[in-house]
Amino acid sequence: MNLEVTARVHYGAFTLDVNDIFPLQGVTALFGRSGCGKTTLLRVIAGLERPRGARVRYGDQTWQGDTKFIPLARRRIGLVFQEDSLLPHRTVRGNLEYGYKRTPPNQRRLHLTDVCDLLGIRDLLDRRVDRISGGQRQRVALGRALLCSPQLLLLDEPLAALDTQTKREIMPFLTRLSREARVPILLVTHVPDEVERLADRVAFMHDGRVERVEALHDALTRSDSPLFDQEGPVSVLEGILSAPDEEGLCRFVCDGMTLRVPDPGGTRDSGLQRLRIRGRDVILAVEDPKGISVVNHLPVTIETVHPGPRGECLVITRLSNGQALLAQITTSSLRRLGLVAGSRCIALVKSLALHQPADVLPVSPVETVPRP
Repeated sequence: MNLEVTARVHYGAFTLDVNDIFPLQGVTALFGRSGCGKTTLLRVIAGLERPRGARVRYGDQTWQGDTKFIPLARRRIGLVFQEDSLLPHRTVRGNLEYGYKRTPPNQRRLHLTDVCDLLGIRDLLDRRVDRISGGQRQRVALGRALLCSPQLLLLDEPLAALDTQTKREIMPFLTRLSREARVPILLVTHVPDEVERLADRVAFMHDGRVERVEALHDALTRSDSPLFDQEGPVSVLEGILSAPDEEGLCRFVCDGMTLRVPDPGGTRDSGLQRLRIRGRDVILAVEDPKGISVVNHLPVTIETVHPGPRGECLVITRLSNGQALLAQITTSSLRRLGLVAGSRCIALVKSLALHQPADVLPVSPVETVPRP
């Protein structure tokens, strides 16, 4: 399923100019700095903006064309913005049922009990929305959008108004939406961490244009990836997380490779999960060192080396299972160790440096990890 958008929108000195195709499978992140046109593009897709000459096509449905315009209510789109926009005079149940009752019975694919279980809000149903937390309100907003049984879910910076702890609490619910609700998602964000934890692919936007659309794994193996602008290079590995052992560490296993990571807590699932590893937390050694505290020793093969600023370089390596692991080291260390493309070495990663895995997330066919 693809979404095709062609539009030019002018706001003073700013122009949104897009003519792009977005594959809709899983979660597609519209990523870029504030003011680059992400929300304007989302509004065009939703039909909230109606620029002359625009064309919007979802699969085989034409939502907007030369002589045709289907309004938002008939596009069957679920919308969630930064602010939850709940109806303050209704209970949680009343808000959830608002869109459900206005959806024709033959189009209802999702029902109240299913959505409540998915988002963990069953015990909130009879409470007023002004008596629940910000994170709970945002989950209710997601539930209201889902109960319209949308064929597409548009999320505009849904975590922006939440504090750090609340973001961590709601992130697992976002990861489940695409898989369990079976609804493709367009997620607007300017935060790399959200892309790395949630997205299957990324549409990079800059100055009103879509520069490229690519799978997340491809975006994370480009040395010039905009996702690296804040925290530096990051790897995202996929695997299965075990229960914690007697030392409080879990095993993160993918295709025979094992890392020991801190217990993320929360509800455990046997499905595929993601693990973020910052490049600056990876150490490279030419031999497997003994008698050190680091427990994660991973054999890798160097694929490419990219020189960087201030005497740094980005080393892209491949694990034995084909997944990419990035290391950020000094050029001096690279030369001293004699590391070049094709070198085999050991990647060391401290358990306490590992970011906690996001909740269970499906890996769609377009995101299958390439094998070397």
